[in-house]
Amino acid sequence: MEQKLSLQQKLLQKLSPQQIQVIKLLEIPTLQLEQRIKKELEENPVLELESDNPVSLEDEDVSEDADVEKDVDNDEFTFDDYYAADEDIPSYKLNTNNFSKDDKYVELPFSIGTTFHEFLYEQLSLVTLTEEEKELAEYIIGNIDDDGYLRRNLMSISDDLAFNMNMDVSEEVLLKILLEIQKFDPPGIGARNLRECLTIQLKRKNSKNLQLAKEIITDFFPEFTKKHYTKIQSKLELTNEELKQGIEQILKLNPKPGSSYSNPLNKSNQHIVPDFILDNEDGELNLSLNQRNVPNLIINDTYLGMLHAMGANHKNKNNKEAFLFVKQKLDSAKWFIDAIQQRQTTLLLTMSEIINYQKEYFQDGDETKLRPMILKDIAKRTNLDISTISRVSNSKYIQTHFGIYPLKYFFSEGLQKDDGEEVSTREIKMILHECIDNESKDKPLTDEKLAQILKEKTYNVARRTVAKYREQLGIPVARLRKEL
Repeated sequence: MEQKLSLQQKLLQKLSPQQIQVIKLLEIPTLQLEQRIKKELEENPVLELESDNPVSLEDEDVSEDADVEKDVDNDEFTFDDYYAADEDIPSYKLNTNNFSKDDKYVELPFSIGTTFHEFLYEQLSLVTLTEEEKELAEYIIGNIDDDGYLRRNLMSISDDLAFNMNMDVSEEVLLKILLEIQKFDPPGIGARNLRECLTIQLKRKNSKNLQLAKEIITDFFPEFTKKHYTKIQSKLELTNEELKQGIEQILKLNPKPGSSYSNPLNKSNQHIVPDFILDNEDGELNLSLNQRNVPNLIINDTYLGMLHAMGANHKNKNNKEAFLFVKQKLDSAKWFIDAIQQRQTTLLLTMSEIINYQKEYFQDGDETKLRPMILKDIAKRTNLDISTISRVSNSKYIQTHFGIYPLKYFFSEGLQKDDGEEVSTREIKMILHECIDNESKDKPLTDEKLAQILKEKTYNVARRTVAKYREQLGIPVARLRKEL
């Protein structure tokens, strides 16, 4: 067997443990931060709560800001007729726990029960894997979205692991672990597209009368999603009743296995813990972090004393090992405290600039006053990397005097009207939604007709742009919206 040698050049940026820690803390919301602090307190005896032993931490150099380019995967997919995208959610679904401007907020909402991802991690603990495989599985689970899909391809995840964690992992190894995760509940978890999601669920049912449904998904999926049922019926030589039963079996499956478990925007019994609190006092906007369940951390003075004592006599071998152990724990504690402080500073800076950019909107919550705003706009104002702004805005919420909103709600692209006025694409999407809601269901509006309606309203939008916005709203094409 002939062996071939080849050279491959790969550029990797190695991050320090402190930088990785800052990145991880920046990504998580307030509720998870509380759990993360509790875990660190349990694992590191040098750390303690400030109320237990008020000793100030000696001044240390704060670790450098770790702004790493986020690996953006543009390979998005749509779920056609019955899988609506979540990118632009109507405002009424976002106004969770709203209250009037005169109300005083007494108690912050607090999530109870197990979250979707916690549920997956619990199942992971029951699977026999090596430590490295378990770490990889945790990373894959972290990339599974709230609908239960792994939107990122395995090559991108492999590159991420190499870049962020200095781990060289092949796609084949990641696929093996992903297949294990796809055995978790609820069925369909970890699928990379709708077809795979439905296939996983059908396999789990393992029933003979589902054979037709499996065949339709396997061999006629494009026809199924486009509702070309007559083609399926003709090729499989089915009666009307057989076809109907097969389609009904598929429609009983769950196209969003994750969101049915815990989507706080769609379940009224869920509570959201805001990361920021914005008060409007006589027109003056005051921003603060929600620190209700985030304790202040300090270094235990006993361990500082131990370190100084051992340092005087560290030539002894046993003393040297103990000295190095305590020093490592001490350094780890200082890094963690610095990372927490850097997280808070970055969060406040980013949110402050978002509010400044959208100041007119935040005065009263009028959606028509939302300016077009993208991540790059805030990155420029804060002098932070776009990837940092993305981490801050992801999975974070702000409590305002007109409701609680996810930060990503305030971001949207812009478009110029015929008169030169710049408007947010959200405004155009609202008009599209209204037009489609009021259309004749036996003769739905085509994208071309919708573009014409928008043009009459001075929004000069091309047909292909209308199609793009419609897909982002999770609305199928006119043919699929037609009702008999």
